Amino acid sequence: MSRSRRIRHSLLAVLAIPLVAIPIATPALAVAAVGATKTYAAESGPGYGYGYGGSVESYGGAHGGVYGGGIVDPYRQSLGTSTATVDSEPATEAESAGVVLINTTVGYGTGQGAGTGLTITGDGIVVTNHHVVEGATSITVADPSTGETYAATVLGYDDVHDVAVLQLEDASGLSTVATDRDAATQGEEVTAVGNAEGQGSLSAADGTVTDPSTAITVNNEDGTAAELSDLIQTDADVVSGDSGGALLDEDGEVIGMNVAATSGSAEISGYAIPIDTVLDIAAQILAGEESGDVEIGGSAAALGVQVDTTRSTLVVGVVEDGAAEAAGITEGSTITSVDGTAVASIDDITSVLGDHEPGDEISVSWTDAAGEAHTATVTLGEGPVA
Repeated sequence: MSRSRRIRHSLLAVLAIPLVAIPIATPALAVAAVGATKTYAAESGPGYGYGYGGSVESYGGAHGGVYGGGIVDPYRQSLGTSTATVDSEPATEAESAGVVLINTTVGYGTGQGAGTGLTITGDGIVVTNHHVVEGATSITVADPSTGETYAATVLGYDDVHDVAVLQLEDASGLSTVATDRDAATQGEEVTAVGNAEGQGSLSAADGTVTDPSTAITVNNEDGTAAELSDLIQTDADVVSGDSGGALLDEDGEVIGMNVAATSGSAEISGYAIPIDTVLDIAAQILAGEESGDVEIGGSAAALGVQVDTTRSTLVVGVVEDGAAEAAGITEGSTITSVDGTAVASIDDITSVLGDHEPGDEISVSWTDAAGEAHTATVTLGEGPVA
């Protein structure tokens, strides 16, 4: 679902895994090995493409592309193949301050994910990794210090640097993280805090900085590789679910945001985005400045149909309460035009909808299963986070 990230620096010969914990079964994992380090990416199976506004699986979304094979969370991983013994313990109250638990639903209920976030304002601005919320059709954030849970929306993201900014609904008076923008130093002691393995509580893993500025390659779900640079490398036992969590220094201040870790070897290496980078991206998003790698908003416009990619624009499923259902489009229909433009493939649909935002009204024409032609005006809904 990600757009390809640009290469900006020379890369280390290491592959890392993003850190979203997925508590439900998904298709088999494709495994690639580099030396003693393995990386895991979800493997697609046969099936149809989804048109819901995502960047690859698209219920009529803004970024085109068809993902052959149902909803697959991009960052499922299995640490069961690793020979490492994870050394962590429950996070203390001080270590937990401002750190929150993120849960996502993908594919309108067909999958789930869990990660971590950092609260940076008392009224509910939270930063996390883009890959934690990518593809989500709903997001909830729990504050473990109070037990409160909030619905969340994505205000914007930078998928090149893997940062997203969330707004929690009706939030106020939240505890925030203390941050230190100074660069990490070799050998300094650190603690990684996050929703390890999606367990629904915060764990802390101690370690040291082994490289204050490095670059890695991360495996994407579609088999492509993405590059992240200027990361803090540590020997803290960072695991799935820790994405978006805190990397604390000796003073308990956040110096980085967990983003990836190696797997498959006897020792785990964790990686974090410097908090200085995270906060600069967040400031740009909060200012509404869409430039460079920053995108404002999260969800693309969605028509709400599931299309069989092997049979033109045949509708094989309709999203409940979506635009298509409201218009009367049913399973077995064939979409013939969108916004006055003839369409013959899911790519055609996503191309047209890419020019629109959720809430726009457009015309849709289709032929039902009995061969009768229809045209209706629909109000486009929100698809998954791009």
